[in-house]
Amino acid sequence: MQEERSAALRNRVQQLLAPLDGSERALDSGCGAGAFAFALAPLVGSVVGVDLSEDLVAAGRELAPANCELMVGDATALPFEYGSFDIVGCMRVLHHARRPELIVSELARVTRPGGRILLVDQIGAVDPVVAAETDRFEQARDSSHTRLLPDVDIRGYLDANDLEVLTNEIAPEQRNLERYLDLVGLEGDERRRVSGMAPGALYEVEIGWYVARKRGGLVH
Repeated sequence: MQEERSAALRNRVQQLLAPLDGSERALDSGCGAGAFAFALAPLVGSVVGVDLSEDLVAAGRELAPANCELMVGDATALPFEYGSFDIVGCMRVLHHARRPELIVSELARVTRPGGRILLVDQIGAVDPVVAAETDRFEQARDSSHTRLLPDVDIRGYLDANDLEVLTNEIAPEQRNLERYLDLVGLEGDERRRVSGMAPGALYEVEIGWYVARKRGGLVH
C-alpha cells in the first residue's frame, strides 16, 4: 500500500511539474519524513528536505536515496540564499503554520526567477461556520493544526509574492475516520470525544494542488 501511494505521488508530481530534464535542484519545505522529497528524487538532479522535527528527519534519512539530503530547519526562515532552487515544494504544511504567509514568502525567495513552486494543502471551506467546525475537529485530533486556508487565501499569498499560477487542481479525498484517528494514536475517552466531533465515518475533504512560476528568468 505504501509503495502504491509513493508511486502515485511520484506520477502526480511528474505530471504537474513537466517538463523536467533531470538536472534540477529541488527543495521540499516542511518535508516530515520525506515523502514528497522521495517522490521528487528520481525526477531531478538533487533534493533537499527541511523540517523542524528532528525525529522525522532522522527517520527519513534512513530511507533517503543518494541524491536526497534531509536536514533540520524552519520553513518560515529557510537557510538558503535567494534563488537557490529550480523547483520548490511544500506539501500539507500550511495548515500547521501560525504564519503560513511566511512559508510562501520563503518559498518564493529561494526559488530562482523562472523556477516553479508546487504547493499542496487541504482547502478550507468558504462558509465560516463549516470552516470553524472543521478546524475545531482537526485541532482536537492534532494540536499542531492551526487553520485550513480557503482557495482565495492561498492564491492571495502566491499573488503577493509575484508568483504566477500555471495550473491548479482541487481534488476530493476521502478519509476513513478510524484510520485517520489511528495516525495520531488517539485512544480511549479522548478518541471517543474527537470521533464525536468528526463530520462522519467517511470524511471527505478537498486537496488543492497549485503550480506557480516565479516571474522573471526564462520560461521552461
